Amino acid sequence: MAAYLLLLFAVLTRVIPHAGWLNFTAVGGALLYFGARRPWREMLAPFAVLACTDVYLTMFSYNYAFHWADYVPTWTWYLAAIALGNILLRTRTSWLRFGAAVVLGPTSFFLMSNFAVWLAGGNPPMYPKTASGLLTCYVAGLPFYGRDLVSTAIVAGLAFGLPVLLRRLRQNRATVAVDASSR
Repeated sequence: MAAYLLLLFAVLTRVIPHAGWLNFTAVGGALLYFGARRPWREMLAPFAVLACTDVYLTMFSYNYAFHWADYVPTWTWYLAAIALGNILLRTRTSWLRFGAAVVLGPTSFFLMSNFAVWLAGGNPPMYPKTASGLLTCYVAGLPFYGRDLVSTAIVAGLAFGLPVLLRRLRQNRATVAVDASSR
């Protein structure tokens, strides 16, 4: 249930206007958590929900024409982030695995999405089809990358860390109760 609530939170962080949140989004952390905590047969749910969110935002919030081909890199990344959570965090969640997932998720999105923007070009092209143009595109995306990294770390940290913290608090409370009753 927590994975689905986190997915709902991820959608809300995208559709509710939030200029003051510095582009905070719960998508990366939610996808990592979903991949780690839900079985493979449920993995299309977050993909479908987020793809529908993309369609809604494009057509109704941004008032652009929707072209599915423009979203192939993003949708591929959604599936990759779920797989990353499944591979790194399903069987054993250690600090090293958690850190790797939190860095690899946003980094892979940064690399993939900026390359797609550079490759797509536009009319007129935003960036020239040169190595310098690609580098300029990546540099322009750095502020968004940093915010995505922080957002993913916060959301995934809370999603994976709160249950551990609650379990430890219960264990400590039980230990205190046993110690008190044995006096």
